Order: sequence, then C-alpha cells, then structure tokens
Amino acid sequence: MSESETEPAAAPPEPEAEMKLDEFSPEEGALPESIAEDKTAGDLAPVFDVPVNISAVLGRASVSVAQLLQLSQGSVLELDRKVGEAIDIYVNNRLVARGEVVIVDERLGVTMTEIIKDGDGQA
Repeated sequence: MSESETEPAAAPPEPEAEMKLDEFSPEEGALPESIAEDKTAGDLAPVFDVPVNISAVLGRASVSVAQLLQLSQGSVLELDRKVGEAIDIYVNNRLVARGEVVIVDERLGVTMTEIIKDGDGQA
C-alpha cells in the first residue's frame, strides 16, 4: 500500500448492553436476615491485616504564604481549638472519633471520648 492510500478505519466496537440502576430492587443482593444476624467479628479476619492511616488533629490554622515564610524555630502557630477541647481522630481521612490528649510512658496518646457514627461528624 502506498503512502497516499489510507486504510479504512476499523469500526468501533459495539457497546455492551448497559444496565440501569433501577432494574434491581434494593432488596436484591442483600443477605437474608438469618445470615446477616449470624455474622461475628471473626468473619472480619481477612481484613485484620489491611493497613489504615490514623491521624489525631489538634487543630487547624490558615496563614498566608508570607506568614508561613516568616515562621522559624520557636514561632507559635495559633490553632482554632481551645485548651481542653476534644481533638478529631481520623481513619483514612474520615472522622471517626473525638478524644483527649494523654501522656503514656513519656509519649503522647489519645483517649477516645466520643465515637462518631456515619454522618454525625463534620469533617
């Protein structure tokens, strides 16, 4: 085939049948109540070794770049929390609890004082 001749373009593949979300009722695919009630913590064993990131946030501050560049050793950065106010505890960037800072064997720790249920916390 010469450079001036062009190959006909291949026809695009036919789209597969699309599934609509409303084709299934909410009950379809759910576990029967008898099975769901029999679940125990032991059933979660396959995920016990999955690593998660935990963050304890003392507070937040907003500063301009100029203010940031002026910070040096010994500078104090004022946070948006008051002394004694609960800190936020995040697991994989999701607010899951609030707690208090404690000292454990000369290291900092956190005592959880409130567990945040789905949708309760303002992250």
